[in-house]
Amino acid sequence: MTRDTRTLPALPAGPVEMPFSILSWSEAFARDTVWNEHSHPFHELLWNERGASTAVVGPRVWTVTPALGLWMPAGTLHSGSATAGTWCRADFFGFGTMSSISAVPVGVEITPLLRLLLERLADAELSAESRGLTEAMVLDVLRPSSRELLVQMPVSDLLRPIAEVVRNDPGDQRTLADWASRLGVSARTVTRAFNAETGTSFARWVAAVRAQHAVELLSLGWEIDVVAEEVGYRSASAFGVAFRRTTGLTPGAFRAA
Repeated sequence: MTRDTRTLPALPAGPVEMPFSILSWSEAFARDTVWNEHSHPFHELLWNERGASTAVVGPRVWTVTPALGLWMPAGTLHSGSATAGTWCRADFFGFGTMSSISAVPVGVEITPLLRLLLERLADAELSAESRGLTEAMVLDVLRPSSRELLVQMPVSDLLRPIAEVVRNDPGDQRTLADWASRLGVSARTVTRAFNAETGTSFARWVAAVRAQHAVELLSLGWEIDVVAEEVGYRSASAFGVAFRRTTGLTPGAFRAA
């Protein structure tokens, strides 16, 4: 399948003319799509109606879903991707009309109330009075969340081979000791490098990569037991425990109906 590439400019944060204080965008993608590194003059809330997409800021990779969105502050350089079948949504918040809920990208839980309000703002025929009230309610309930599907990618020459293999095949069963032997270093060296570059252990980093890939498959309607095997777990129960430990949610929360 052909992949589409979208090219957008890198614009600094600043006021721009917008028809509304919160402007809605929506697009369903028939083909795999990638965005170059770019930035917007306005704040952006990324979320999906269907499927999972990816947003990348430097070495940090977030997965965006219908349940977990991502707040992107104005002027933040980021790239992204969406697989065929994904229906992406975004809301743009005029710079200067509100303070950013975070100085850095941060997860946002798309609660039923927030979803309802954002869907209401997508109605171009909404009266000025109703729009103003709805925008005020969005700003009132919009909060950063401790839940986010985030992986910090290691970038050193030592860890890059591990990162590339596990990202391409999250079900890879090699242990930290296996990788240390292959790379010709001690397990302690790999452990220290992972902690320094990702802020977490090798095992937890692998679990986070597996969780991101699992969410992509679950959003496509894959059965939980099939996903568990695909991302390297021997049983659905073991997968469920690891997934909840990583995301704070159950796999079922991300499975397409």
